[in-house]
Amino acid sequence: MGLISRLIGAPAATSALGQAVVDVAGAFTPNATRRMEAAQAAYIAALDEFGAEFQFVRAGPFDRFVNGLNRLPRPMLAFGTLGLFVYAMVDPEGFARRMVGLEHVPEPLWWLLAAIVGFYFGAREAHHFRSRAAPSPTATPTAPAEAQEAAPRANPALEEWRRGRAEDRSREQGRDR
Repeated sequence: MGLISRLIGAPAATSALGQAVVDVAGAFTPNATRRMEAAQAAYIAALDEFGAEFQFVRAGPFDRFVNGLNRLPRPMLAFGTLGLFVYAMVDPEGFARRMVGLEHVPEPLWWLLAAIVGFYFGAREAHHFRSRAAPSPTATPTAPAEAQEAAPRANPALEEWRRGRAEDRSREQGRDR
């Protein structure tokens, strides 16, 4: 190190030379860390912009009407099914005529109905799954000591089984000789 200090000069000159090398190298090869930092900043800015759109709930008359419509299908399906049972008991002949009519509905139409109902309830479930409370991104990570406490402990039964297998192998090797 003494030779380099004598050739270049003081420590300030050494750090200036090092910075110049970094700047020249940066002109030819992109800095991956800066690129990742810029991508993260752009991602955070986009999230903030999208979040600002939904910051305040706009509960106007139309929104309340649509929310009410969205709540109708499940109760209508449940009460409609119960109504079919009541209708079958009150007017069995009329119920039978309508069920015969349902037999004439083509199979692709049943598949379409199943897809529509399935996607409706699937999308509803996905919405509720996404809107559950997720851990905040600013949560502090667990400390290494806490992670070590959560490490799996030795299983005595498993250790005993492994010892037994090792003993069985050694006995088999003894017989082969």
